[in-house]
Amino acid sequence: MIDLAKKILQKVSFDPILFRKELIKSLLWIRDIDEFNRFKEWCQHEFGKKHPSILQEIFLS
Repeated sequence: MIDLAKKILQKVSFDPILFRKELIKSLLWIRDIDEFNRFKEWCQHEFGKKHPSILQEIFLS
């Protein structure tokens, strides 16, 4: 499911509203803390410059 979430996030990254919505949905699929940490790092690497405020909001809440 994480691979699917990554593909979706890459496709919707042009739209901040869609990106935020899909990021929240993708986090609902993650059950393991290690998987969460790897996903968070991937998001920071892929979208840290494009959507820093969204990532900060979602991962700090």
